[in-house]
Amino acid sequence: MKIPEHIAIIMDGNGRWAAERKLSRMKGHEAGADAVRRIIKEAARIGVKELTLYAFSRENWKRPKYEVNYLMRLLYNYLRQEYAEIMKNNLRFRAIGRIEELPEKVRSEIGRIIKDSSSNTGMVLRLALNYGSRTEIADAAAKISLAVKSGQVDPKNITEELFKEFLYNPDMPDPDLIIRTASEMRLSNFLLWQASYSELWVTPIYWPDFEKEHLLQAIKDYGQRERRFGGRGGCLGKE
Repeated sequence: MKIPEHIAIIMDGNGRWAAERKLSRMKGHEAGADAVRRIIKEAARIGVKELTLYAFSRENWKRPKYEVNYLMRLLYNYLRQEYAEIMKNNLRFRAIGRIEELPEKVRSEIGRIIKDSSSNTGMVLRLALNYGSRTEIADAAAKISLAVKSGQVDPKNITEELFKEFLYNPDMPDPDLIIRTASEMRLSNFLLWQASYSELWVTPIYWPDFEKEHLLQAIKDYGQRERRFGGRGGCLGKE
């Protein structure tokens, strides 16, 4: 199969998965964490170079306080438990978002894994945490304005390439494929700048039920598409 170099996933449906089974939303999030482990392992096995997972959005703070607190505990425990696996499997860990607004112990664990995995050479595993794409773009614009004010940047020289240098992870390649679970047909404020020419693949499967065969199906469908980036295809008159 033609393997996308960078896959990004909007992991949706934990709550609905739990509701259909008459379980608490917390059980849905726990099952979702298990799916994360499976998919990371499979993506690394088949040769994906970068995997970005939308783990916690800025909009998620609007959820009930008890659920947000639980998600922060789940994230902390996940990072602690998966540290050894990340190192064992040679993964490079990254995080994007307003990380400074997360609880201190979560920030500390993120920093530890980023530092310790920096010399690894395998797949990049990137979590979007307290992330919102509009916020990322606004933050980049604010940084550029400060650079202009200090004389480091000439406004005449602001290009798409320069703007990218002020995003949260400038070295991150644009995702080739974005997968969304639970049937929702929207990006939900995820990688809006980077997703300009990404291929989308949506499945009705809830995230806790997402298995490696679903990942492989998404990749298979991706490999059958013709990516033209605004240019013409092989047939005259084809957009």
